[in-house]
Amino acid sequence: MKRRISILLCVFLAVNSITGLYGQKSGKKITITGTVVNGTQTGIANAIIMVDGKKTDNVTGKRGSYKIKVRRENIKIGILTLTNGIKEEFINGRKQIDFKFEGYVPDQRAAGVLPGDESVNIGYGVKKKKDLTGNVGEIDGSQSKYASYRTVYDMLRGLPGVVVSGTTVYIRGPSSINLSSEPLFVVDGVPVSTLEYIQPILVESINVLNGSDASIYGSRGACGVILITLKKGTDK
Repeated sequence: MKRRISILLCVFLAVNSITGLYGQKSGKKITITGTVVNGTQTGIANAIIMVDGKKTDNVTGKRGSYKIKVRRENIKIGILTLTNGIKEEFINGRKQIDFKFEGYVPDQRAAGVLPGDESVNIGYGVKKKKDLTGNVGEIDGSQSKYASYRTVYDMLRGLPGVVVSGTTVYIRGPSSINLSSEPLFVVDGVPVSTLEYIQPILVESINVLNGSDASIYGSRGACGVILITLKKGTDK
């Protein structure tokens, strides 16, 4: 009888030990990385990462790359775009999972950011678009359509209120209604006299300020300000 009890006790302890080890193992997380691109092999920024059909707080970077930790028991990882739907892949122990959407997919608005809440670099810090009172034009240099442009002036053409003639730029507005003078050009926080040396492939973003939003630059911003941010290091 005592021997039988001892055997049962050993079996019970062994089962508990195995269960405990399994629980610890399943509780550990693994890191999955990858890239998300569209049909032109351009990275999709700000797409939402999903795990087992549930949204996470993680989004893809501006080049479409992502990195997320998941539990070993998780089954699927997915990418949610607000314009082109969802794609999912089974994890199956993989630590790198790439996604490709067909056709053109624009950069996605970051999760939880409402229209007007996006930040705009105004040179002396950042403001939300809805807090800017002047007309603001914006260009995202990571969009694939700009890859074929030859000059920054080509990129500026078509922006609301911006007039480009050769290498001469004007911003329409209350203080520049007669297009009497060029705006102030600021590249990475430094005022410059020309944009001719800047290649479109080096441009991360362009913001155009006018009216009171340009007044932080004093009289130099009276005819508007064009802010250019260049890509850094590995972003080039």
